Amino acid sequence: MCGIAGVYGDKEAAKLTYLCLYALQHRGQESAGIASSDGVRMYEHKDMGLVAEIFVKRVLDELRGDRAIGHVRYSTAGGPDRKNIQPFSVDYKGMRIAMVHNGNLTNAVRLRNSLEERGSIFQSSMDSEVIVHLVALSRESLLEDKILDALSKVEGAYSLIFLNGDSMIGVRDPLGFRPLVIGKIGNGFVLASETCALDLIGASFVRDVAPGEMVIINSDGMKSRMFGKSAKCSFCIFEFIYFARPDSTVFGRSVYEMRKGFGKQLARESATDADVVIPVPDSGVPAAIGYAEESGIPFEMGLIRNHYVGRTFIEPESGVRHFGVKVKLNPASGFLKGKRVIVVDDSIVRGTTSKKIVDMIKKAGASEVHMRISSPPTAWPCFYGIDTPTREELVASHLSIPDICKFIGADSLKYLSYEGLYWFAKEFEGEWYCDACFTGKYPTRLIDAEHIENLAKAR
Repeated sequence: MCGIAGVYGDKEAAKLTYLCLYALQHRGQESAGIASSDGVRMYEHKDMGLVAEIFVKRVLDELRGDRAIGHVRYSTAGGPDRKNIQPFSVDYKGMRIAMVHNGNLTNAVRLRNSLEERGSIFQSSMDSEVIVHLVALSRESLLEDKILDALSKVEGAYSLIFLNGDSMIGVRDPLGFRPLVIGKIGNGFVLASETCALDLIGASFVRDVAPGEMVIINSDGMKSRMFGKSAKCSFCIFEFIYFARPDSTVFGRSVYEMRKGFGKQLARESATDADVVIPVPDSGVPAAIGYAEESGIPFEMGLIRNHYVGRTFIEPESGVRHFGVKVKLNPASGFLKGKRVIVVDDSIVRGTTSKKIVDMIKKAGASEVHMRISSPPTAWPCFYGIDTPTREELVASHLSIPDICKFIGADSLKYLSYEGLYWFAKEFEGEWYCDACFTGKYPTRLIDAEHIENLAKAR
């Protein structure tokens, strides 16, 4: 996950970047940071916490200049540590460079070991820092050439934004795992993970950064360089299922319409008699609307989400049953009593949350609970920027669908089929999207797979 943004050519660059990060908060809630520049000096502030907590007016006023980049973090490679907060910035040959990264490199451990043997000293445990060291070691003259030289050595998923005194540079890996869009605001430019960030600041959408493209933005405008075009792409299908905000356009498609389509297809494949369709909010809402429309069964908000839950909360020592779920969700008890309920969610990972939700709805008086999942079973871990657990922890990796149904306590359980997942573009199936979390067919080498799984086990 993680969200990145940058603004070039606006005197309010840091404040606009802050607003972009605010719009991208769903992509990471662990930490946030912004680096800005006035062309001579770079200013930076970053901390653990949410965007609105970190960037108070006093802090934003100190982030001077007409260009800035920012990051919201959801830790994958490298743990939740203050030293891993981005932007990552270094001084090199009289020039300060800052960088933000969304994605995971799949050969970072091997590269890091090689760099350390050559004398490089690392400040963090992030895979992202490998790129900065490779940039510093490059013998190319221009920063854009140094970046391309560095990227010729890395593998995996990366959407990147660099900032120095002269330029803002955006890059997307040749397979296009993670999104990155270009916007225009006044005479300036915006780069962001999703279009919802552009909407908030009133920027107009220009286009996506293409897979294998570098865009260089400076006082002369914007220019493009292609560096690694691939015969096929590997857009992350989970951006549509869960990550992206439903009001965004990702990979050229409306996330909201995609999720509704998943729900409609799910209803076609798994019809059952019921009185009401309810979503697991918020990510299950569009799919549940689609399911209800296709099935003709009424849609209702049978689970109410507490939108004021912080990142952490204190559990009572007595151990209230299902406290972690109940503090976020509560059933509309009077409404659900005696009803046959279809519950639509986007995915099942370990199965423990689904188990608690089913139990909660039954305790609210529902006569039947039918679980419907708007994606195929998640049976394989992701190595491209999603903090999925090890394969052993993924319930679909070792239990059949009937056994998962029994485990979570539902009256029935149906997933969207793999074929149904591509209702929108069957001609692109297996050619344009990464769906390794469902199939185990990874589009790149997994040199660091064992190391990444060990990190997951440690956490």
